[in-house]
Amino acid sequence: MYGHVWVVLGLLVTHPTWGITALPLLARLYVRAKDVAGIPAVDRPAFRTKHAMGVELVRWAVGCLGGWGKVLWVVADGAYATAPFLKPVIALGVRVVSRLRSDAALWTEPGPRRPGQRGRRRIYGDRRMSLAKRAAQKGGWSTGTFVLYGKPTTKRYKTFVATWRPAGGAIRVVVVDEPTGWRAYFCTDPAATVADILTRVAGRFALETTFRDLKQVVGAGHQQVRRFAANVGAFHVCLWTFVMTEAWASTAASEALVGHRATAPWDDAARRPSHADKRRGWQREWQGKEIRAALRPGMTEAEIQAAAERLLDLAA
Repeated sequence: MYGHVWVVLGLLVTHPTWGITALPLLARLYVRAKDVAGIPAVDRPAFRTKHAMGVELVRWAVGCLGGWGKVLWVVADGAYATAPFLKPVIALGVRVVSRLRSDAALWTEPGPRRPGQRGRRRIYGDRRMSLAKRAAQKGGWSTGTFVLYGKPTTKRYKTFVATWRPAGGAIRVVVVDEPTGWRAYFCTDPAATVADILTRVAGRFALETTFRDLKQVVGAGHQQVRRFAANVGAFHVCLWTFVMTEAWASTAASEALVGHRATAPWDDAARRPSHADKRRGWQREWQGKEIRAALRPGMTEAEIQAAAERLLDLAA
């Protein structure tokens, strides 16, 4: 019952002040094939790989968002840069951005067809491409400024189109020169720009922050339940509590959420509200409503606020 592995689908949204936030919407609990038999028969799920679960979640998202008439972009970590995930998702009309292995078997684009040549057009070129050699070459580097992690950042990069069998055809590759060494990313849409790819790679970090808050603030994984379905249900309650809190806070004033920092001079008052700040602010609002309904009429707003703070301190 410990050390669960979840495949989570999150919606990346941009707040005008706080930047990108990942809203976790749906998840699947992964169980290794050798462990499935240990689950009681009444709860035992059929074994599915993480890639199959990821495809299922993306298919659900396409069904929900397809009516908007917009292209759906999926950014995933390098574990999903593989054919069992990429090919079904590409078939849904989705563009995928992910990390590319340094030893990825890339090929050139197919050359032009000869006049009168018969048969299908080739999908892959006939020359192997090496990411390591491309990155080692001194020429061909470009420099651009992109908004990453909420601020303009200058990056040195190379970009080109290659063909790759796990994606079933052409991809856009971006090699970035980082202080710790080069890294490669790709998009299944060859027409994607460098900004499209790098901003989405940076945006995915918001999901890691969400995972941290789900565990440390919301309490995901702390539920003492044993059955498979109960674990799935408890985890989703935590996901949706996180989403509802972020939705409530999206229209709240930052000053109201971080006002408590005035009593903590070691804190950074300019730091954007954390999820704990937002959760505390929503608590105060609900407790204020309860106090208004329970206490004597005629109390001033300051008295009500002070009573709410005392109640919150007692609850803590």
